[in-house]
Amino acid sequence: MPPLYYRWTGGTLLYRKKLYVFKGDKPIEAVIRTYTPSDFQDLIKVQQESFPPPFPPELWWNDEQLANHVKLFPEGALCIEVQGKIAGSITGMQTTFDPQNIRHSWSEVTDNGYIGTHDPDGDSLYIVDIGISPQYRSLGLGKSLMHAMYEVVVHLNKERLLGGGRMPGYGKVADKMKASDYLDKVVNGELQDQVISFLLRCGRLPVGVLPGYLEDEESANHAALMEWRNPFFISESP
Repeated sequence: MPPLYYRWTGGTLLYRKKLYVFKGDKPIEAVIRTYTPSDFQDLIKVQQESFPPPFPPELWWNDEQLANHVKLFPEGALCIEVQGKIAGSITGMQTTFDPQNIRHSWSEVTDNGYIGTHDPDGDSLYIVDIGISPQYRSLGLGKSLMHAMYEVVVHLNKERLLGGGRMPGYGKVADKMKASDYLDKVVNGELQDQVISFLLRCGRLPVGVLPGYLEDEESANHAALMEWRNPFFISESP
């Protein structure tokens, strides 16, 4: 079996990729795969560990949301296992992007995480969530998951990957500068932000600032809309 493959099961596109992650110089076996109902409790635990208070607990995944993910868009429901244990996940959905009207909230675009707004004909893949359990964060799992989702974008021939990135460093300086200035300073290397700097390292580029994106004290409720353009995109328009 090759290290990366997609296979159809009852009309569902499943993803599985074997890889090695590194703890120092030691390679550790990992697998990125489509998550299923049997994984739900482990995925909820990852959420709880990844986003402790003051992040609102009501925004952690629940069984109904996860069931919608695997029902409506299983191609965008991925988890990563390290030595057989789920250590993180990433969830996406499809949407149609209007570059002239980028403002939106997380709840609006994702149907509060239930992805009832998923558009099978959408031109873009939208990241609903990514989370890694703290004990695994030195292994680069978030970047591996993000690149797996880029592969989904290429496979489905979508134009781009989008998502709002929290700016957890902004809340500390919100009284001193605008969110757009903060984002510029992070992009220019004058400041470091736990999330935005990570997304930049993953190849994501800033599109603009989203005020009121999410109830998030650390980010002063702001996010940065970040995108990755599919270099292999083939337009189906005549």
